[in-house]
Amino acid sequence: MQDSLGPAFDRATGDTFVGFTGGSDGLASEIRGGTQVADVFVSAAPSADRSLEGKANGSWVSWYATFATSPLVLGYNPASRFASRLRTRPWYDVVTQPGFLLGRTDPRIDPKGVLAVEALDQTAAAQHLPRLAGLTSSTAGVFPEETLVGRLQAGQLDAGFFYEAEAVAAGIPTVPLTGVHLGATFTVTVVDRAPHATAAAAFVRFLLGRRGQALLRSAGMDLVRPPVVDGRSAVPADLRATLGAA
Repeated sequence: MQDSLGPAFDRATGDTFVGFTGGSDGLASEIRGGTQVADVFVSAAPSADRSLEGKANGSWVSWYATFATSPLVLGYNPASRFASRLRTRPWYDVVTQPGFLLGRTDPRIDPKGVLAVEALDQTAAAQHLPRLAGLTSSTAGVFPEETLVGRLQAGQLDAGFFYEAEAVAAGIPTVPLTGVHLGATFTVTVVDRAPHATAAAAFVRFLLGRRGQALLRSAGMDLVRPPVVDGRSAVPADLRATLGAA
């Protein structure tokens, strides 16, 4: 969003993209609490959109469209002393070795953090590795979503849980989470009472148009085509054709 889609949208429309990153649940909480003003909300899990629906939640969201997915992977620092082992041995054997620094996001505010815990728990049960499950009970290695990439690249972590798309965008090498099938489900919506509703709709059209789809594909996302719309009857008139809700 920040490095490719936003600038491409600016060039194509003359509007100005300003992005705020963070865990999807945390961003939803900020919108709900009025501490963050948004025109468009892009989430990595539909549950974040649902937390903004209805009068009790401020009626900030009345519809959303699922437009892409991306699997959860283990991204690693190629300069780590554990890098060669991650490339040649099961990931779950390596991350529990003494001295290994594993990063993840906070499951209380980020769906990726929830998926990381699920990946650890599922693999611990399948491989009979209680030490792996024990990683989820510690707050060590839990960092804000927006700093995790930087910490890995700076050598402060040996590896971390990422969506494949963000790892591709950051040039982070990855290994698959063998035996685990978890990932992000990316959604987009125009926030109700958006201060720049016309530009917000233009961004959604760009995101789901030919150029936006090409950029998403080049970032390693698996496109959902056509987008799957929840709350079809609430889609604004200027987006109904784009979302097949006419």
